[in-house]
Amino acid sequence: KNHPTVGRVPNGGLIKYVPDINYADGNNLLIVLNDPDFTTSARMVSAINAVYSGIAKAVDASSVSITIPESSKSDLVSFISQIENLTLVPDSIAEVVIDERTGTIVVGKDVKISPVAISHGNLNIQIKTIEEASQPMPFSSGETVITKKEEVNVEEENMKMKIIPSSTTIDEVVRALNLIGVSPRDMIIILQAIKKAGALHARIVTI
Repeated sequence: KNHPTVGRVPNGGLIKYVPDINYADGNNLLIVLNDPDFTTSARMVSAINAVYSGIAKAVDASSVSITIPESSKSDLVSFISQIENLTLVPDSIAEVVIDERTGTIVVGKDVKISPVAISHGNLNIQIKTIEEASQPMPFSSGETVITKKEEVNVEEENMKMKIIPSSTTIDEVVRALNLIGVSPRDMIIILQAIKKAGALHARIVTI
């Protein structure tokens, strides 16, 4: 056990007092994003204005101000419901979430790393991408297609350092480590070292 005296209680919080929340002042509605992001805020404005012309304006990365149409002021609940049901793809933030107590690691999609040399004990890792050409059948109208194939080489030997190319994702590194049964504790140390070296282009969140 990493921290035998520390634990988590899911849904263990208790709110004894809920303050009054004024989400609209009669003319304007303010939407606050749980995860502030300028791209998501801009996309929300575009989605709202595509249906209700010109009523939404981004205040900052965390909030969007909406001018309530006159026709909707008498039924604000329905108007807010319509806003909630608009389709929006939020911008994703590259994150690696680590729980040091349990050894849990959650890696976001396509988290990239810059070229970096990794050596941990007697562990060597090399991940590279190989491009292959797929040729069409003779006398066909097809075109040559370039496909990418991942090659993962993992070895345990005397201390050496391997260069990880820039096209490698953290997901590939974690898969390579899992292939030889690297412990979650060692994996966390390696990821934190890559981040400290400035090669991990993602935010590490420790819970």
